[in-house]
Amino acid sequence: MSERGASLSSIGRFAVIGGGRMGGAIVGGLLAADAVSARDIVVADPSETRRATLKAAHGVSTVADSAEALAGADTVLIAVKPQVIDAVVASLAASLPREALVVSIAGGITCARIESLLPAGTAVVRVMPNTPALVGAGMALVSAGGEATEEHVERVRALFGAVGEAIVIDERYQDAGTAISGCGPAYVAIFIDALARAGVREGLTRDVAQRLALQTMRGTVELIERTGEHPEAVVDAVASPGGSTIAAVAKLESGGFRATIAKAVRAAVKRSRELGN
Repeated sequence: MSERGASLSSIGRFAVIGGGRMGGAIVGGLLAADAVSARDIVVADPSETRRATLKAAHGVSTVADSAEALAGADTVLIAVKPQVIDAVVASLAASLPREALVVSIAGGITCARIESLLPAGTAVVRVMPNTPALVGAGMALVSAGGEATEEHVERVRALFGAVGEAIVIDERYQDAGTAISGCGPAYVAIFIDALARAGVREGLTRDVAQRLALQTMRGTVELIERTGEHPEAVVDAVASPGGSTIAAVAKLESGGFRATIAKAVRAAVKRSRELGN
């Protein structure tokens, strides 16, 4: 295991409850980053197909029964939908090892809600990751529950930092952060697809149009990060007076581009809070 992975030794035996898209992405990302060994991971999922896929792809142990996955676990990742979180967590309470750290990635679900379903004193940390974790480019928001120590929070931050970036925030900001980084890959993918499709409409092949859109997105992000410029400065640098860029920007603005993004984020925040309630 790499030095980066060695720093995560406190994770110990890692139980993942839910082998769906997000749970699978995190497992795959951690293994690709050499942050956790496959022999220390066990994934519980009721779907035989998912279990077989994860075992074949990553060489991890898989079980159908969540309680079985908890045996000897030091860190437990709950990666199930918010709609079933109460039932799943309640079913784990009796089998959860006394000192295990529980990590939830269920959108909108507070640490307090999970703590209420588990034995008193259980350490809970809430995280909102995103799917780019699968390729080591994730963004995760980490928040501590009432029983979680600084060591617990750092363990989780390091865990998700191994597959991208991870920052610690107050839990009251989780819904807003979720609407940006958790949901964000969908917004970005829609924009890339729309840009590529527009290129196809103007005569480019799909392959060329998508390549142009992807590299332009990638390069613009790197430009802003390296220079530290405000995004508006990048717009101004490209938009020459009377040129094609300013004409295009004016059309985006008249179509409510920024306002629509703000409305999308607001809708995501609202839904996240609804799930929490």
